[in-house]
Amino acid sequence: MFQAFLIKYAEIAIKGKNRNIFEDALLKQIRRSLKDIDGSFNVFKTRGRVHVEADGPFDYDGALEKLQKVFGITSICPVKVLEDEGFEKLTDEIISYVDEVYADKNFSFKMHARRARKDYPIESMDMNARVGEKLLEKFPTLTVDVHDPEVMINVEIREKIFIYSIIYPGAGGMPIGTGGKAMVLLSGGIDSPVAAHMIAKRGVVLNAVYFHAPPYTSDRARQKVVDLASQVSNYAGAIWLHVVNFTEIQKYIYEKCPHEELTIIMRRYMMRIAEQIAEKTDCQALVTGESIGQVASQTISSLTVTNEVCSMPVFRPLIGFDKQEIIERAEKIGTFETSILPFEDCCTIWVAKHPVTHPDAKRIRRHELFLNDEIDRMVADAVEGRIIMKVDGDDVKTVGVEI
Repeated sequence: MFQAFLIKYAEIAIKGKNRNIFEDALLKQIRRSLKDIDGSFNVFKTRGRVHVEADGPFDYDGALEKLQKVFGITSICPVKVLEDEGFEKLTDEIISYVDEVYADKNFSFKMHARRARKDYPIESMDMNARVGEKLLEKFPTLTVDVHDPEVMINVEIREKIFIYSIIYPGAGGMPIGTGGKAMVLLSGGIDSPVAAHMIAKRGVVLNAVYFHAPPYTSDRARQKVVDLASQVSNYAGAIWLHVVNFTEIQKYIYEKCPHEELTIIMRRYMMRIAEQIAEKTDCQALVTGESIGQVASQTISSLTVTNEVCSMPVFRPLIGFDKQEIIERAEKIGTFETSILPFEDCCTIWVAKHPVTHPDAKRIRRHELFLNDEIDRMVADAVEGRIIMKVDGDDVKTVGVEI
């Protein structure tokens, strides 16, 4: 029955003179999301609304699923689209709509007509009363409830006329590309994919860096991270994933530094490397999945010492979340089952038995001096020898190695 969706947004509407920029970004993301769906679509905007109209048969369920992952959309309404052929014809079409959509007519309803086009000859209140009366005559089992109806029958009078009563929730947030660009430190755990999703929801384009430690971490561990990037990209659009070989640096730190400080020193070098790659790719911030107190490297003291090596802002969207809240979000966005696959990342391999929880910055800096002979070369090699992949849903391409 449905050949079109009426797309609603919220936050975009308050953008004033910049509103067109955000609307155009939303249209771009909608077109991107539908590119692999069977069918041909016309995506366009009118005042306060975005429209998706199919030119012929299409995969309704597939299109709806894709639209629900587009940031910037608050609701998706499958609509019946009509030309203005007079009020009597409209009334007949509304009756036909109710008959087709609702096999069981035992429900309460409310009519809600909205005239965006004020030259329409019948006012909204009058339209509600007259159409409601006709529906009750046609379907005696219906009842009217203006306060808490089970079904709200919406009629929008615009250039065309739109009838809808089914409303699906959208992903909310802002369209990708309107919030800058950031580099996510993406591991194979539960937290960082959720953090990536939350930052992307604010319209931020994502790059990601993953620290791989062969032979201590397997190819399956790396593939797990690629799969997580793929799942996040279903919401965030294409993600450029930078795979960094971290083995030599980790072994060197292990040999030269106190073992209780391994985690914090390794973390500091990850942040240094991530920032260098971020600068090369025009990112404006780093993003991590840390939350206060979850592990030794995530106490306030540890986070402060970690931040010390970065000049870029570091965003931690999960900072006040407990683990269960993070798990619930991971389940909602579809990353949880992948995250719990038993393939360890480089962080878990080198965890000290008794890691320091309240590191002293001066002491850490002093111990990092033990690395001076080789560390700059190792960092440069790691950055320049990284593998770069473009991850866009199921489409994963290795772009090359930057040497």
